[in-house]
Amino acid sequence: MFILESILTEGIAQLSYLVADTSTGQSAVIDPRTDVEIYEQFARKHGVSITHIFETHIHADFVSGSRSLAERVGTAKVYLSGIEAEYEFEGEAVFDGQTFDFGSFTLTARHTPGHTPEHLSFLLCEAKHPDRPWAVFTGDSLFVGSAGRPDLLGSAETDELAKSLYDTLYDFYLKLEDYVTIYPGHGAGSACGADIGDRLNSTIGYERRTNKFLSFPNFAGFREFVVGDAPPVPWHYPKLKKVNAGGPAIMDRLPTIPALPPHEFRKVSRQSGVTIIDTRSMTAFGGGHVPGSINIGDRPEMSAWLGQMLDLDQRLLLVVDDDKDVERIQRLSVRSGHSQFAGYLAGGMKAWEMIGLPMEQLEQMPVQELRELQKSGAGPIILDVRSPGEWSEGHIPGAEHHFIADMRDRITGLDKEQHYATYCASGYRASIASSLMKSRGFTQVSNVPGSWSAWTAAGYPVEMEKEVSHA
Repeated sequence: MFILESILTEGIAQLSYLVADTSTGQSAVIDPRTDVEIYEQFARKHGVSITHIFETHIHADFVSGSRSLAERVGTAKVYLSGIEAEYEFEGEAVFDGQTFDFGSFTLTARHTPGHTPEHLSFLLCEAKHPDRPWAVFTGDSLFVGSAGRPDLLGSAETDELAKSLYDTLYDFYLKLEDYVTIYPGHGAGSACGADIGDRLNSTIGYERRTNKFLSFPNFAGFREFVVGDAPPVPWHYPKLKKVNAGGPAIMDRLPTIPALPPHEFRKVSRQSGVTIIDTRSMTAFGGGHVPGSINIGDRPEMSAWLGQMLDLDQRLLLVVDDDKDVERIQRLSVRSGHSQFAGYLAGGMKAWEMIGLPMEQLEQMPVQELRELQKSGAGPIILDVRSPGEWSEGHIPGAEHHFIADMRDRITGLDKEQHYATYCASGYRASIASSLMKSRGFTQVSNVPGSWSAWTAAGYPVEMEKEVSHA
């Protein structure tokens, strides 16, 4: 029997796959994430052995689990693109047109460059119809309603990759039959493509009729659309590309993370290269936190924001709501390459409070209060920390734009003695920004819970014109 399992990793919106034939007992995993136990669990569920692990390309947004999975199961080889590839670890080279037989189905590699030079996709065929693919694993070349961005390797290679992407989309994908199902490498929320659709799969026919990337009659228009409106490249993407090309460390289990009593936690927090990450909600953080903490809440998108805001060599000290949350937070951390942990606060903030250690607060300013202060002329300077695209589509009147990702290294143009209120879409990113500012010596910072969503729901005024960013 044929089996296909889709595994969505929330937060980074990454999709990986297990395909299997229970009659032969063979299976393949495509683009595994770094915490690989889930693939072994699916293989056991279906009574198959993982024999093949395929990488579609060198990933930029998460740490690949190919080496870890191969080591864990002991029955699989890792298969890597052999075309313009820069892998620095051992794997079987795969070339355009190469077919892999699993019994009832085959996978055929096709070179689909554009997002990266070495990119491969895999056509899925029934063994009895080897020339009629019914599905394709597209990696990061074609998404639902979008396509892979060609600018992640730097401006020097962007034009050439954009042309390769155009050829891939128009000379390969659009020549497939309408009924062919596409299984992409990412869903909505990933920065590997612009405005990826909410559905986790689609068909060539549907994309032919609805995907803007497939609607350009010539390359010139396509290039302007793809490159001209591209969102900022996340800061950590080039770093993770180097990790994945060089060969990610094999992780047979989650890293050890010691439970530290409050005094020991405080002592370790003063060591060089240590960052305190408070994973509680913005309101809990606002009520009281360890001085110097940065609030990156325990939500799936924590993976991406750890990547955006912290160097990979930073040692993390964690503050959690409950000790049982530590393992889940570890998983979110290692996916973006953060696997060095200095410890976590045993017993949480309650233990810290009970022995009288110093705490700080971060004011949570509701939109109603912000609006009243704004009308009185006595309000804080309002900072919009959303992306440039979000800002240009509408913002709070009088706000300044300081994109949060640009704050990680330095916060320029702001007086540390002024009063600031930060907002984003919901308050999550704003709390990261305001806590970061507070940790760097800003004396009066407020976070706006609900942020843009609450502001617009309340019917408060909005500025729609595009303005110059201060980021």
